[in-house]
Order: sequence, then C-alpha cells, then structure tokens
Amino acid sequence: MADFCDSKCKLRCSKAGLADRCLKYCGICCEECKCVPSGTYGNKHECPCYRDKKNSKGKSKCP
Repeated sequence: MADFCDSKCKLRCSKAGLADRCLKYCGICCEECKCVPSGTYGNKHECPCYRDKKNSKGKSKCP
C-alpha cells in the first residue's frame, strides 16, 4: 500500500506550498482511507473517507 500512497501523494502534493507537511498528512489519510483524490486540489468527493477526516480543530485533516 505504501507505494500506492507514495505515488498518489507525490502527485497530490506536487503544487503544495508546504510539500513535506502535505506528504505527511496525505500519507496518513491514504493509509487509513486507501484512497487519494485525483489532481493536486479538490476532487475530494472521490474519497469520502479522505474528505471527511478532521483534525482536532475541526478542519479538514487531509490535503
């Protein structure tokens, strides 16, 4: 699963300002949800689990 997540998250975070942080959280979300939305932003309807994860402040956890 790690290779799947790595490649998906590299694409997802390719335009992120804080790429390291993006990759970290994308990786966590991918491991839990087995899914990463396509593209570099948005498209979260493709992965409801990824979309609905929240951090302790109630903001979206997954980039």
